[in-house]
Amino acid sequence: MTVDPKPLRMAQYGTKHGHAAGKLQSMLTHPDVEVVGVYEPDMERRKTLRNADGTFRHVRWFDTPDEMLNDPSIEAVASEGLNAESLDQTEAIVRAGKHVWYDKPAGDDWPQWRRVVALARKKKLHLQMGYMFRYHPGFRTIADWARSGLLGDVFSIRAHMSTNISPAAREVIAVHRGGILYDLGGHMLDQIVWILGRPTRVSGFFRNAAGVVPQFMDNTLGVLAYDRALAFVDIAAMEPGPAARRFEVYGTRGTAILLEPFEPGAVIRLVLTEPAAGFSACEQRMSVEVRDRQAQYDHELEAFVATVRGRRPPDRPYEHDLAVQETLLRITRLDRRR
Repeated sequence: MTVDPKPLRMAQYGTKHGHAAGKLQSMLTHPDVEVVGVYEPDMERRKTLRNADGTFRHVRWFDTPDEMLNDPSIEAVASEGLNAESLDQTEAIVRAGKHVWYDKPAGDDWPQWRRVVALARKKKLHLQMGYMFRYHPGFRTIADWARSGLLGDVFSIRAHMSTNISPAAREVIAVHRGGILYDLGGHMLDQIVWILGRPTRVSGFFRNAAGVVPQFMDNTLGVLAYDRALAFVDIAAMEPGPAARRFEVYGTRGTAILLEPFEPGAVIRLVLTEPAAGFSACEQRMSVEVRDRQAQYDHELEAFVATVRGRRPPDRPYEHDLAVQETLLRITRLDRRR
């Protein structure tokens, strides 16, 4: 890691996203980042975090967002509000002329998201989405194999990313159409769209199976149709732990499966029909580097800082992040009763 002589001054807008504490921890420990402070609009939430043991206890708290947004020495901001508030917060950050490390997904308002991306492009700002599996060695390896042609023509991808969340968390997410698929599906769509591109058609199936929060869709399936491929994303909110999360890519010359659970995802099962790229024509299991969730956040931030400093191009173009969010909204805006 290259350390710049002058650290990148960063702040955080919001604390209610599920990744907020981990992202702040990454900023606090990065040698090239100086955390200036945090703004949380909910005063009770701020008081709770200030008095609790943990990452937020010793940070400076801004009294207003303008203290952060109008400070020209702050070059970048992590957007870590609830999904229902983060798109407005991200737009404010971009309008203030600051780079954004934006946690997923990119809101419910498609025209607003397009406007924010267009403004970031115009202002030459780096806007990096918080899809941490981009920095998971197993996912990166499989994506590289699929995009390079090692697996042949990819005709199917299956992604299972279920979880088990509390009634309180269900109430929070229930404001979004698509329920648990809206909340978590972007992680898998980020991978699928990177491999296959924008789907031609989508379908979605949404159920309230547990009945804990009746308006919350807790058993969901998204289907993406391409000219020569299908992709399936299934996510439920009541799977007993540890969750059997799994990512599978099938091609005409090979199969790659990140064996469950994909966190830590230490082993890939690779099957090839013929020798290629140093691999045999057989079933083989390849160990990959294990990075826990915090390590993935750290690598996210390393990429973000390097791009802001001009040391490397963005890992994903604006067009990709637009396509991922459009695909998520296309699926979750379908009739939720089906």
